[in-house]
Amino acid sequence: MNSFSVAFPVLPGKEQAGRKFAETCAGPRRNECVEYLKRVGITKETWHLQSTPMGSFVLVYIEAADPAKSFQILAESKHPFDVWFKDQVMQVSGQDLNKPMQGTPSEQIFNMSL
Repeated sequence: MNSFSVAFPVLPGKEQAGRKFAETCAGPRRNECVEYLKRVGITKETWHLQSTPMGSFVLVYIEAADPAKSFQILAESKHPFDVWFKDQVMQVSGQDLNKPMQGTPSEQIFNMSL
């Protein structure tokens, strides 16, 4: 299994919207979210809200056999939940998951398991 991490900026004043998005995915839309993760090939996903002097970020960690393929499947998906999910990401962060991710993938520089 491969892992991937990305930091999405949170648009000014959108921290509460990000929390609500996460609560909705974990609560009333949990089953749809689980199906989405399976559909795109993600076996684990975590989100962490991080406040910094440069603004807030959502730190996303995923595990998947092929993380790049998972993002490609999501980008191309027209499934109603996936469309809603991508819209929520756009509203909170301004990031358009319908397009390839900009920049280079994150580089893992430390990994320790006990």
